Amino acid sequence: MKRFNITVNGTAYDVTVEEVALDAPQPAQTITSTPPSAYTAPAPQPTQGKINVKAPMPGNILDIKTTVGAAVKAGQVLVILEAMKMENEIVAPQDGVVTAISCTKGNTVNADDILVVMD
Repeated sequence: MKRFNITVNGTAYDVTVEEVALDAPQPAQTITSTPPSAYTAPAPQPTQGKINVKAPMPGNILDIKTTVGAAVKAGQVLVILEAMKMENEIVAPQDGVVTAISCTKGNTVNADDILVVMD
């Protein structure tokens, strides 16, 4: 086993890796690491009332795909967020109506910033 410290976007991870021979039989391998403190999105839960759709990570708003008053379905793209040179689709967690948009195209947002409010 070899232990490495890896830093990704300023977050340090302690990782243990098992070294195996290329011609050896491959047993089940377990890789462990210290859990990151980064944002983990909760599973969407059907709710009543106001729903805040938040940025899962810091990035730039490339596009807004909805308008205030629009009826949206679960999984419909609301906002395109660019983070680490990748375009991420931020989707509606459930069916509802957009009551507010808290960002504009070109904005820089942080993790957990509210992007869209739905009812």
